[in-house]
Amino acid sequence: MRARLILDTKTVLSDGRIVQRKVWKLPTPTDGRFHALKYRLYCGKNGKTIVRYDNETGKGDHRHIGPDELESIYIFTSLVQLLMDFDADIEQLSGEIK
Repeated sequence: MRARLILDTKTVLSDGRIVQRKVWKLPTPTDGRFHALKYRLYCGKNGKTIVRYDNETGKGDHRHIGPDELESIYIFTSLVQLLMDFDADIEQLSGEIK
């Protein structure tokens, strides 16, 4: 059984930000992916990252912040929480929340 794409969206916001969400369901958990999901969530503008979450092989769950892509560990609890945290970071890091 292969990975199955369960979420694939791309939105271009009126201010030029691009928001992409891709999530795959893996047949079984893998090293660093104990929840059997692979994901890549991205928000950026003009080719520069605002926030990006991913869990590439061998690195586990983490996120990148800002154009310098400062990396920090992300504690995965559920897919719903992951998407909510991503949306909250988009709002906060884009200056939508003061």
